[in-house]
Amino acid sequence: MVDDQVTVLVVEDDADTALFVRTVLERRAGMRVVVAHEAMTALAEATRQAPDVVVTDIQLPGMSGLELLGELRRLAPGVPVVVMTAFASVDYAVDALHREADDFLVKPIPAGTLVERVTAAAERGRARRAVSTGETVLAVGAHPDDVEIGVGATLAAHRAAGDTLVVLTLSPGTVGGDADARRQEAMDAAGVVGARLFLHDFADTRLDPADGLITAVEETIAQVRPTVVYTHSAHDRHQDHRAVHQAVQVAARQVATLACYQSPSSTIDFRPTRFVTVDGFLDAKLAMLAAHVSQSHRDYMDPDAVRATARYWARFGEGTYVEPLELIRAAGRVGSAGSAAAVPAGDAIPGAREGAPDEHDAVR
Repeated sequence: MVDDQVTVLVVEDDADTALFVRTVLERRAGMRVVVAHEAMTALAEATRQAPDVVVTDIQLPGMSGLELLGELRRLAPGVPVVVMTAFASVDYAVDALHREADDFLVKPIPAGTLVERVTAAAERGRARRAVSTGETVLAVGAHPDDVEIGVGATLAAHRAAGDTLVVLTLSPGTVGGDADARRQEAMDAAGVVGARLFLHDFADTRLDPADGLITAVEETIAQVRPTVVYTHSAHDRHQDHRAVHQAVQVAARQVATLACYQSPSSTIDFRPTRFVTVDGFLDAKLAMLAAHVSQSHRDYMDPDAVRATARYWARFGEGTYVEPLELIRAAGRVGSAGSAAAVPAGDAIPGAREGAPDEHDAVR
């Protein structure tokens, strides 16, 4: 796909209408069009590949187009949404605009109008992204809930600072539960902090950097252009966690700031050198973890255990609660236009304090 090609997600349950919209946008505007026939499939597509525009009908099976619009605003903030309907109702239009629709079209839609309005929406969306400020933070985990356990509160702090959040989960975690349930839980958890979510289907417990993992991470990095990346530590008993660490090390080689978080399976060799104060953000982390209902029986998901761990690490940082990181590098930040601007190491991480625990004080 050409880099400048517009990608459109069309959500339409009527096959004839979907074919019309797809044909017009592909042939007349040279756009890449993906079609989903119901809302849940559309949400999965939107979080997986972040289209330039979503065009959705209002009347959909299960979840309406307006309800879908609300979910898109939560899970894929900034993506323009064009709503279309066969009913020229003022109430529909007002409701759509109240839910922050970017445009409202009434069927039948002339081909020229469709191309013009979708093109304009795509241009507005790209313009918004081009002038956005702050960091773009990518948190990469092997399974649903990995990122939340490791840096959930840090992500909430980034969000409060106005940064853009993206979560990349490489396996649905089928060994630990039902894949569909865990995908929905991952979407709900990402929604707590307004993160975009990318979900892949690599085989749980068999992740391999050389078997597509590096490419998957590289593709996400090319799409979202993060300035900060968090991922698993190399010091971890779980083979999937180590595989993801290796893949991210390669794929994120040009990202200025890279840091590794602690997992319940981290070994005694996990030696953090950066301590992020997360006072005021631990409740958001607990809310993200609570979204993973299927994993609530695990000891490390217990709120008291989460608080105690963050309280323990505060002895090396400042404040009451801290999340620890192994800092790989923090050489600067990449601007939205791709230019490098030097900043003091660590400034990309809210509330970060540099240091290292004494050898005898490292958590065991």
